[in-house]
This record gives sequence, C-alpha cells and structure tokens, in this order.
Amino acid sequence: MRSSDGNTRSVVTDLPGAGWDYSITRHPFHAHEQPKGAHYCVYNRRLMAVCFDDHTTEDGYWRLRREAALLNTGEFPLEFRGPDAERLLDKLFTKDITKVKVNRCGYGLACYEDGGLLVDGILLRLAKDRFWYAQADGDFYSWARAHAAGMDVEIIDPDVFVSQIQGPNALKILEAAAKDGLPEKFTYFAVARVDFGGQEVIITRTGYTNELGFEFYTEPHHDADALWAHLKAAGAEYGLEIFGLDAMNIRRIEAGILNAGADFNMNTTPYEAGLGRFVDEDKGDFIGKASLAIAPKERRSHGLKCATGEPLISGGIYVDGVKIGTVTAGATSPYLGHGIGIGLMDDTAHGVGLSVEIKCKDGELHAGEVVGLPMYDQDCEIPRGKLVDIPDRPATA
Repeated sequence: MRSSDGNTRSVVTDLPGAGWDYSITRHPFHAHEQPKGAHYCVYNRRLMAVCFDDHTTEDGYWRLRREAALLNTGEFPLEFRGPDAERLLDKLFTKDITKVKVNRCGYGLACYEDGGLLVDGILLRLAKDRFWYAQADGDFYSWARAHAAGMDVEIIDPDVFVSQIQGPNALKILEAAAKDGLPEKFTYFAVARVDFGGQEVIITRTGYTNELGFEFYTEPHHDADALWAHLKAAGAEYGLEIFGLDAMNIRRIEAGILNAGADFNMNTTPYEAGLGRFVDEDKGDFIGKASLAIAPKERRSHGLKCATGEPLISGGIYVDGVKIGTVTAGATSPYLGHGIGIGLMDDTAHGVGLSVEIKCKDGELHAGEVVGLPMYDQDCEIPRGKLVDIPDRPATA
C-alpha cells in the first residue's frame, strides 16, 4: 500500500501558529477556501483542496455536472522564454511543439530516455518565444534545466496559479465576467486575454473534468481578492461554488483522464497508458524517441466497473484467483450508479470486456468488468461544446 489504506488518509488542515510549512505554497484564493472547512493535499509543493466541510463530495459532483464548480489547482506553471524555447520544448515533449500556434495550447507529455513517463501538462504558447507549461505533480524543472545546457532559453517560475471553472454554466460565467463577453475564436485549447473587473487575465479553454469549462491564471500583479469577488459575483446566478478534488476525481475517472504518478509513472510508456496518440513518431529527435519506436503499442490502462463495491486504490484485480492488475483510481459514480475505477493491467492481453474480481474499499473482492475509457461521451463532445448533457440528479441523492 503506497498511501491510503482505504479507511483513513493523511491530509493537510490549517492550524493556528507558524512553522514547519516553509516549503508549502498556498493558492492566492486560500483565504476564500478556509471558511468552507477546507482539507488539502500537497501537489507540486502547493496546497490543493480535496474536500470541504460545508458540502459533500456528491454535492460537489452534481454541482460540476449540473451548474458550475471552481477548483483552485496545484498545477505548477513554468515559463520558457528565449530564442531556443521552442527547440527545447520540442526536445522534451513527445508531440511536435512547433505546430502549436501563438494563443493556442498543446498537451505536453514528457518521457525518460527509456520511454517511461515523467509528467504531463498543458503547454500555453503566449508568444513566438514565450511559453507556460502548467505541469502535473512531478520533477520537471530540474529535468528541463539539465537538458537546456547550451541553449539560449530561460526557465523560470513566474509564480502563477491555476484555477478552473467547469460545468455546463462555465462559459455563461465567462461571458458575464469578461468586460467584452466571450473572446472570439475561444475554441477548445485556445488561449485568450480577458478583462475581469479591470484586471487582464490569461484564460484557456481547458480543464481536468471533460465538462464545458475554462481555466484562468492568477499572476503576482493581480489583486486576487478582487478577482475572486468579481468572478463570484458573475457566477452567482449560475450556481458557481468552490469544490475539491474528491468531487472532480469522480468525473475525471468517468472521462478517462489520467493522473500523473498514479495512473502512469516512470514504469509505463505512453502506449501502455493509452496516450499513444500524443506521440509524434515522425517528428525530429526527442527524449525517449528511440525507445518508444520499438516499444509495444498496446495499452494496459483501462476502466473498471463494479456494481457492488468501490475499487480500492492499490487494490488487486484478479481472474480465477490470479492477480492480473492493480487499481490506480477508484470512486463511486453518482451518475452511473456504481463503483468505477482505472486499472493498470500486468499484460496487454487483459482488456475491455474481461470479467474480473476487484479488491474494494470494504476489503472484499467484488465482481467487476474491464471497460473502455471514457465511460461515456467517448468523442469528448461535452468540453468542446458540441453536446449539452446536463443529467438529472436522482431524488434520493
């Protein structure tokens, strides 16, 4: 067991006094989370709320699915700037970064030389020679610095924090909050600059939920209190509330969105994680290219369905008493009405449609099935605005 035993977990809670939190950074909206009874995990040495005392995880989930929810994330933006910024990033990532245009985003997936995954994140191209990389939890800064030797590029921490507003009302909130309304051509993975209450803010048409939504970036020069007050007022009639990772986690599992360090790590290749479409095999040289060229292309990461239990993270997946995989994420879906999860199989032969037994949070094995990801909206039309899907919340929930 790498962390939680399924019965308890270790989280961070604010206490009076000072000391021994020197390496942990708070989000600029931390003071607005505190009154809600926030409990945190540490992510990129930043606090990120997992749950709140003022609402249940299920309440947060339905807020996301039916109205709008805000998550102040622990993503860590790094800035790359200079004549060789593009060349370095194209070396670090498996996708062809040269194709990312100014004011567009790309998905940045980085590998080790042996093809094992290091980290993933969203790459913003702010100018020809200036990028932000909002990375998931992982050791990327030193990796990038080491591979930048001899290049004309600066790699800095711009002290930027990411928040996301997601849900069917997200773009209505954006339209109400932005001085000039919705930005033109604000398509999926676009970057824009908007006026939120007199402050220019960078936003992206991205998120970690597969719901309609956008993310915004709080910079050091911003008045964070005024920014939140402005967004809160704009979102009041649309049901905007702060929520935590626990609620978001359910939706990201349904959507098949992977968590770096848990659903994939240094021992899994992009192909094994089901991320092979983000490897441009024909681009120029990049770290891990030679190893990935000869790596098996079949995936080992799949969805899990369990009608009678909630899959336990790090729990085993079995067929006829033989362990064939490990649960990497687990939850209970209020929408689907059963336990869900993501599992990493030991062998590519174990795939979708296989009947299995899954160790669940109650410590018992429950009958389950290996299923495809995403579990619904397979073409990801919801976040692109091509499908409006606002489910009814069951009356008993």
